[in-house]
Amino acid sequence: MHQSYYVKASWDPEASVWISETDIPGMVIEADTLAEFEAAMVELAPEMLAANQSLKNVRVSVDFTAQREFAVA
Repeated sequence: MHQSYYVKASWDPEASVWISETDIPGMVIEADTLAEFEAAMVELAPEMLAANQSLKNVRVSVDFTAQREFAVA
């Protein structure tokens, strides 16, 4: 069986961090950089899926996107 999930990183300008939006239960990420966000996602996604979805030894895919808005002067 193959499962698919998504993780979206959005920039919060007030907090100056990347925050997560995801359908992986229990996974919340805040990071200063996209590299830190991606590293946390790679570490946390399998842990959260094992803990909250009882998924172990299965193949999953995670679609990762990032969104940041900025003004053009």
